[in-house]
Amino acid sequence: MKILNLGSLNIDYVYRVDKFLLPGETKSSISMNTHCGGKGLNQSIAAAKAGNEVYHAAYLGKNGEMLKQAMADNGVNVDMIKDHEETSGHAIIQVDDNGQNCILLYGGTNQCLTKEFIDDVLDKFGNEGLVLLQNETNLVGYIIDKASEKGLQVALNAAPMNDKVLEYPLEKLSWLIVNEVEGRQIAGCDDDNYIIDVLNQRYPKCNILLTLGSRGACCYADGELHTIGCHKVDVVDTTAAGDTFTGYFLYGMLNGCGIDESLQLATTASAICVGKNGAADSVPLKSEVDAALAEGKFDKLSVTVEKK
Repeated sequence: MKILNLGSLNIDYVYRVDKFLLPGETKSSISMNTHCGGKGLNQSIAAAKAGNEVYHAAYLGKNGEMLKQAMADNGVNVDMIKDHEETSGHAIIQVDDNGQNCILLYGGTNQCLTKEFIDDVLDKFGNEGLVLLQNETNLVGYIIDKASEKGLQVALNAAPMNDKVLEYPLEKLSWLIVNEVEGRQIAGCDDDNYIIDVLNQRYPKCNILLTLGSRGACCYADGELHTIGCHKVDVVDTTAAGDTFTGYFLYGMLNGCGIDESLQLATTASAICVGKNGAADSVPLKSEVDAALAEGKFDKLSVTVEKK
């Protein structure tokens, strides 16, 4: 099944630090590297590396040719990316000695989408497939409405989380993808154990994928809660781990693997991803994930299933 990603494109400026900067503090970074990124670009490349047929639609800033080239080099169809006079989006990323990151975003062309552009892209994509979205672009609610009107599946990764997400027609989604922080904010609860229950009551027709960092992930669909743990690995950089999980999970679900196998694929791909530096560059190929599973590179994780 085809995937259309109306998603963000960012140039990532990654600064390695021993500890994140504190208010009022000035320090020298250990290193600085420039990478292609943005949750949209990362997820398109992850989905394409997993084996999906992926189309990316966006506006490209005058300094962003490397972003388009990176996706093309990784098998993403870039015919629906259009040039724009605005500067491309970018991110300032700190990565500390524990591999954790903090990110400052500038929207740039990611915030320049128009209804006319979106309508044209959806018409060209057709009426079959899945539309993948993140919260780094404008007009997300409009895209959800128009895509669902065409009978397309819609998956939203509600990141980065802000109040706009609560205004989107989330009840029209096929998949809502969140981490525990985003899930708590949307559900309005303080306990991770209630996130799935609250979201299911509020959006009963929407499947939910909840990632929990080092505690693994869980997926609610068709009245069942599927839960998987997390591989214990040395962490170098977590920047694209969640995007890798999304791309590989959707590959499994769109290609008949079922929830349990999709969770296994996504968890293994993310474990490989966090062992490398960078964002899109750290996303593994499907052959690498398959080899890790076949060779037992990581401890075997079981999936538990609970009726809800």
